[in-house]
Amino acid sequence: MATNYDVIVLGSGPGGYVAAIRCAQLGLKTAIVERELLGGICLNWGCIPTKALLRSAEIKHYMEHAASYGLKVAGKIEADLEAVVKRSRGVAKQLNQGVTHLMKKNKITVHMGTGTLTGPTSLTVKGEKGEEKLTAKHVIVATGARARDLSFAPADGKRVWTYRHAMTPAEMPKKLLVIGSGAIGIEFASFYNDMGVDVTVVEMLDRIVPVEDKDVSAFLEKSLTKQGMTIMTGAGVEDIKVSDKGVKAKIKAKDGKVSETEFSHCIVAIGIVPNTENVGLEKLVEMDRGFIQIDPYGRTKSKGLWAIGDCTPGPWLAHKASHEGVTTAEAIAKELGNKDVHPHPLDRGNIPGCTYCHPQIASVGLTEEKAKEAGYNVKAGTFPFIGNGKAIALGEAEGFVKTVFDAKTGELLGAHMVGAEVTEMIQGFVVGKTLETTEAELMNTVFPHPTISESMHESVLASYGRALHI
Repeated sequence: MATNYDVIVLGSGPGGYVAAIRCAQLGLKTAIVERELLGGICLNWGCIPTKALLRSAEIKHYMEHAASYGLKVAGKIEADLEAVVKRSRGVAKQLNQGVTHLMKKNKITVHMGTGTLTGPTSLTVKGEKGEEKLTAKHVIVATGARARDLSFAPADGKRVWTYRHAMTPAEMPKKLLVIGSGAIGIEFASFYNDMGVDVTVVEMLDRIVPVEDKDVSAFLEKSLTKQGMTIMTGAGVEDIKVSDKGVKAKIKAKDGKVSETEFSHCIVAIGIVPNTENVGLEKLVEMDRGFIQIDPYGRTKSKGLWAIGDCTPGPWLAHKASHEGVTTAEAIAKELGNKDVHPHPLDRGNIPGCTYCHPQIASVGLTEEKAKEAGYNVKAGTFPFIGNGKAIALGEAEGFVKTVFDAKTGELLGAHMVGAEVTEMIQGFVVGKTLETTEAELMNTVFPHPTISESMHESVLASYGRALHI
């Protein structure tokens, strides 16, 4: 006999568990299927535990620079790798337990095991208790994604790492190669660099963090280089030879010259692969490069089958998955007769991006270059942290805020930041974009003093030649 539900969610990451909670809030009998740990990659192996690691590196950095704040620290500052990793895993465990509590609180049935679709609204779950058959009126696929391997050097967890290996290292690298300079690559490069490791980053495109504004990329490269990191852009790793002692990487530089360099370890951060194979999806959905194609509400081509998160087209971000989860849950409730819900499709132009390197970077909307390519007559302004009193007082005067406006309408097209705590500030511009604000509202907003966020106000003023403190 199959167990019946209104909604079954396959996968319990930040998209899946949030979708399940919203379904339950809307009075739907809901189940969630998870093969590993509640919370998915983000809570257990991604967003959260990496921030715990980076926090340890940040504290170490401040301790090493205590003299800059008039403080004395006796003795050499050393990292206890085992303790740092233990703290990170403890944070992940706490959040995993939090999701478990939320499932119980919202009366969501959890089926632990590997789920395979047998139809648009039915699946089997193979777990410790054997095989279960489940059916529902609607199924949400939230199976996420995994790290992409190098074809010539698959991750072995010893010398060639993905983010999961880099998060729980058995030993501290002596000399580390990071392939790829997206958010994951740069965050780990920053962590290990702050931990005292000799780090080299290789990026095949002409600049690091290539999805960001060019000014941000240039500033970050200069900052990381100053911190002692080796940055190679326009370069590629052509081959890697792995031994018990380390890896030999054949790297083709921007000038075409090929050299072979030895490293103790290598992190591969060249993108993701969606977890859409062996799920039973092949005949039920349309895919592009493995990603499930959906409408703005998460519907697939099969009635009753929906998809959200990293197994669908990007950007591949936890907060995007969570937002999709809510939208899809509400769309399902509406189809099931709930007249009080009014789902809104996701505006991808209003999704912020954050990278927690040192210094941090954050952005939303169009870069200046992309805005011009789109045909806008652009007004753009930049305000440096060196002109901000709070940033100077904190000893964090490295960074800037840049805003991009449509000169014709005053619409805020994009905002781009680099510096201390900018990942906490970007939401101000995200709210502004969501409310379709113009430069007038932002100029007339009172920002508290002294705060780093005043740089946001000044960047808006700078876009129109009215900056007060530069």
